[in-house]
Amino acid sequence: MKKITNSQIHYGSGIILSLFIGLHLFNHFCSIFGAEFHISVMNSLRIIYRNVFIETLLLFAVCIQIISGSKLIRRLTKKYHLNFETLSLWSGLYLAIFLLIHVSAVFIGRFVFELDTNFYFGVAGINIFPINLFFVPYYGLAIMAFFAHISAIHGKKMKSNILGFTPQKQAIVILIIGFVFSILLFYGFTNHFKGVVIPSEFVDVLR
Repeated sequence: MKKITNSQIHYGSGIILSLFIGLHLFNHFCSIFGAEFHISVMNSLRIIYRNVFIETLLLFAVCIQIISGSKLIRRLTKKYHLNFETLSLWSGLYLAIFLLIHVSAVFIGRFVFELDTNFYFGVAGINIFPINLFFVPYYGLAIMAFFAHISAIHGKKMKSNILGFTPQKQAIVILIIGFVFSILLFYGFTNHFKGVVIPSEFVDVLR
């Protein structure tokens, strides 16, 4: 029987996480239509991922992704001069740090502060000064790192042109999509544009 490699384990857990992150980012995209619509979509999606089986699977995938990724980082640093390898290395490293902080924060919010970690959980950090000086780049870099990681993998694995675009150009397009997407998310999560009133329980946790 052929042994499963660390790269295959990392790739497999990455697919599981990417499916969830894709749904999660779609949910956040809905914020441009207002808080109520975002929360409505979130409640529908939670039926899928907020149950014991799926949530345990996602947590397991996060752990596997970080552990297998740390092994890949040691190998990739030996080929640091390769563009896609470099992009994969740094985006993967930031995603690992982000996942550790973000997952921990969500569980602390849910089980320690007994908050519904919904739309307002993210909006509070982005809109309250001076804590937003941390949360704006924290979230912005996470979104870009996610798209950058996908871009790097696509650039390495894709062998054929699409509509005349080489794999390298396709990877750049993915990065551009990620940048535009992050701007739209910040627009939806910024109360200066939407007139969002953040409930006091979310504000109190950050002060």
